[in-house]
Amino acid sequence: METLTINFAEKESSYQIHIGIGIRHDLPAFLAGLNITQDNPLLIVTDSNVAPLYLEGLLEILKGFQTVSYVVTAGESAKSLAEIERLTGFALQQGLSRQTVVLAFGGGVIGDLAGFFAATYMRGLRFIQLPTTILAHDSSVGGKVAVNHALGKNMIGAFHQPIAVIYDLEFLKTLPKEQIKSGLAELVKHALIADASLVDYLEQNAGQLLGLDLAKLQHALYSGIAIKAAVVSKDPRESGVRAHLNYGHTLAHALEIASNFEMLHGEAVAIGICYVAELGLAMGLIDSNEKERTFALLTSYDLPTFIPQEYSEKSLYQLMLHDKKTSNQQIRLILPTSIGTVDIFTNLPAELLLETISKLQE
Repeated sequence: METLTINFAEKESSYQIHIGIGIRHDLPAFLAGLNITQDNPLLIVTDSNVAPLYLEGLLEILKGFQTVSYVVTAGESAKSLAEIERLTGFALQQGLSRQTVVLAFGGGVIGDLAGFFAATYMRGLRFIQLPTTILAHDSSVGGKVAVNHALGKNMIGAFHQPIAVIYDLEFLKTLPKEQIKSGLAELVKHALIADASLVDYLEQNAGQLLGLDLAKLQHALYSGIAIKAAVVSKDPRESGVRAHLNYGHTLAHALEIASNFEMLHGEAVAIGICYVAELGLAMGLIDSNEKERTFALLTSYDLPTFIPQEYSEKSLYQLMLHDKKTSNQQIRLILPTSIGTVDIFTNLPAELLLETISKLQE
C-alpha cells in the first residue's frame, strides 16, 4: 500500500489517500484511525453495477457497524437533483443524523453524487471515497462534487473534501474494457500536464496497463494521484493552477452533453486532449512531433482522437460557451506548452476554435 496526504492551510480539511491491492479488508482499521466508531451510522451509496459484485462483501467487512445502503441505477443520469432528493428522503426515513458518515462506493458518478449529498444533507456530513474504477483515481481526489443540469455538466455542486480516499485496486478486475480505457484517459491527462517521465512510462507500458497489471497500475495511478494531490493542495477551490486539471475537458464536456452522455467521459477527454494539442500546434506552443506524440499515446490506449461527424462545430462551440469555466463569452482553455507542461489561455479567436473543431472531425 502507498499513502499520500493532501495538505491544506486549514488542517482539518487535510486527508490521506491510500492506494493498494486488497486494502478494503483494512477498512475497520482505517475508520478507527478517523475516529469513526460503531456509534456512527454508515450510509453506503453505490450503483447497480457495483452492488451485485461487491456490496455484500463490503457489508461483511463492516459487520458490527450500523450500515444502510442506497443503490442507484448505474450511469450519468444518477447525477441529478431528482436523485439527490430521493437520497435525502431515504436518509431522513432512516433517521440518519449529522453523526452519519457517507461511503461513496463506486466510480466518478457515485463519488460526485454521494459527495454532493454529503455536502448538503443537514449542512454537511463527513464522507469517504471508496473508488472502484480507474477514472475515479482522478474524480475521488480534490473535493469537487456535483450533479448535472440539462444545460451543463457539473453545474450544481460544491467543494466538499472527503476525510479519506481508500482505493483498492482489486475492484478494477471486474471493469469492462471500455471503462478501463476511459479511466486511463485521465491518467494520460495527468502525465501530459505535469510529468514528462510519466508520459514515458505510459508509452512503454500501454499493453500491461490495459491488461490490468495491478503492480504497474498501482505505480501509474499513484503517480497520477500525486500530481492531482500536489495541485489541489496549492489551489483547493480552483482559483489558479488547479485549472490545469481541466486539460481537454472543455470540449470533452460539450461532447458528453451533445451525445446525451452516451460518450464515455474518458473518450470525450481523449478527444478534448487532441483538440487542445491541435490548438497548441496552430498557436506555435508545441511542435508537430509533440502533437503527434500526444495522438499516438492516446491511440496506444485505443482511445478516440477525432470528433465524430455527427456533432457540428457550431453546436459544440455553443456548448463550450456554456462551460462553467467560460467568462464574459470568452472560453478559457488549458493548452500544452510542451510534453508535461501546460498554461491557461483566454481570448482565443472564435474562428480558430471553430476551425480546429472542423479539422478534428472524421
